[in-house]
Amino acid sequence: MLTREDLDDATRIVRPHVPVTPAYRWPLLEQVTGAPTWVKHENATPTGAFKVRGGLVFVERLLASGRRVRGLVAATRGNHGQSIAYAGRAHGVPVTIVGPEGNSPDKNAAMVGFGATLVVHGRDFQEAREHAVALADERRLEMVPSFHADLVAGVATYAAELHEQAGALDVVYVPVGQGSGICAHLAVRDLLRVPTEVVGVVADRAPAHALSFEAGHAVSTEAADTFVDGVATRVPDADAVDAMVRGAARFVRVTEEAAEEAMRVLWRTTHQMPEPSGALALAGLLADPGRSEGATAAAVMTGGNCDRDLVQLVVSTSGRSSAAAS
Repeated sequence: MLTREDLDDATRIVRPHVPVTPAYRWPLLEQVTGAPTWVKHENATPTGAFKVRGGLVFVERLLASGRRVRGLVAATRGNHGQSIAYAGRAHGVPVTIVGPEGNSPDKNAAMVGFGATLVVHGRDFQEAREHAVALADERRLEMVPSFHADLVAGVATYAAELHEQAGALDVVYVPVGQGSGICAHLAVRDLLRVPTEVVGVVADRAPAHALSFEAGHAVSTEAADTFVDGVATRVPDADAVDAMVRGAARFVRVTEEAAEEAMRVLWRTTHQMPEPSGALALAGLLADPGRSEGATAAAVMTGGNCDRDLVQLVVSTSGRSSAAAS
């Protein structure tokens, strides 16, 4: 449960670093969606993604607890790592980030740019996470999880901004990686006592959270083979799943091709290029069979940290999927 005091404290921590990010209705986008549609531009933060809010709150509260912190370690596909690197630099705390092999080179470079030591390990996020846990024990570092109440409180600051900017919303679409984003929206929705539906969106080739929602408990998968790296999760957090099961309206699974098309639509209609997970909310909105006609919706552009080569492939005539198939 998120209290008003908790949200106000998180806002106090976040605001010196992250001004209120824009939320706009784009007329050309609404021609595509056929309904009033707000886009919350979390690509406008200092790290280019929403997660910096959670990192700032987690690190400040950790240090305020009085615990002796030798350093921080976290696993990531990119944006969580940037958030911890940014927060660690702000507080003068050393940060080690573990990312999997084949991770986004631009995101890796950004983490190093914020002062983190980068360790490359594992075939995917889960193997990187397991290595980060081992490093925390071996080097006596503080492990920063991908899901935690303080991360959710930080992320909740943008959900609260969105409701203030947009007014009454019928439905909000949120990509789901480890769960801080959707859980923040659920917490703010309940705090404000508004009837907004919160819909989780996942890649069809990384369906762990959709399967978990259907089952009512955490369900892991053997693989999360999707180019939508921000949601490439195969082992969900049980606490996050519990909150989703209790509060989310439904989940939408999106194909690789639909995620690419949503990137192109956002580029064409807003002239801002999202990373793959940053376009997933719109892809979910467009694919959602449960959306009421004309419902006022919001899609969260969670980040804009997209590698140049991927941008070129996605916006090309053939697209990334066609290029991969050939």
